[in-house]
Amino acid sequence: MASFFSKITYKITGLDLKDRFGKDWDGISTLGLLLRMGFWLLRGLLVRWRFKSTKGLFLIGKGVTIRQAHYIRTGKNFIAQDHCEINGLSQKGLTFGDKVTIGSYAIIRPTNLYGGEAGVGLKVGDNSSIGPYSYIGCSGYIEIGNNVMMSPRVSIYSENHNFGNPERPMIEQGVTRSFVKIEDDCWIAANSIILAGVTIGKGSIVAAGAVVTKDVPPFSIVAGNPAQVIKSRKP
Repeated sequence: MASFFSKITYKITGLDLKDRFGKDWDGISTLGLLLRMGFWLLRGLLVRWRFKSTKGLFLIGKGVTIRQAHYIRTGKNFIAQDHCEINGLSQKGLTFGDKVTIGSYAIIRPTNLYGGEAGVGLKVGDNSSIGPYSYIGCSGYIEIGNNVMMSPRVSIYSENHNFGNPERPMIEQGVTRSFVKIEDDCWIAANSIILAGVTIGKGSIVAAGAVVTKDVPPFSIVAGNPAQVIKSRKP
């Protein structure tokens, strides 16, 4: 029976569960996972018609909030985990590649809910993830490459508040939109913050708690506030 359930799971997810979780992983555990995925699949069937385009497996967790879904495209095997919020309203829309996961309680927000001009949007490449409790403020354009790992509570901002006139409240001075680009094969560790106008080069690592204020060269490890290169991954 365990083998039967494992084969079903492998066909759906491409994962060998015993390989991943060890020989003690049993049929009951697999059945529980399949039931949970079944509920996510049913929720996905109820909402996927609202999206601009979807492909393949489309799983939606409980309590997920999706606004302006007709601005959103997803590739194969898209997963939005429990209680995340995705707002699609943006000039370029939101585009997710194949095998993208949005973690529980993550927020993707290109446009403020209380009005103003629509933000620019977001693109996430294949096999990349947005970590649980992360905040992606894509009012400027944010591009995340392929195979990018994002840990919990990462914040990315692509705009800055204007504050040049001290005689006027900052809330009335508007914002300046910019961009953030994270190239392929990066690891963005927990609680890190990436500010507007930054490019993180291919193969780089942003250490936990780092505040990235300037470009990161490819294959670098950066840490601190403000983040500095502490090591290169190349010999």
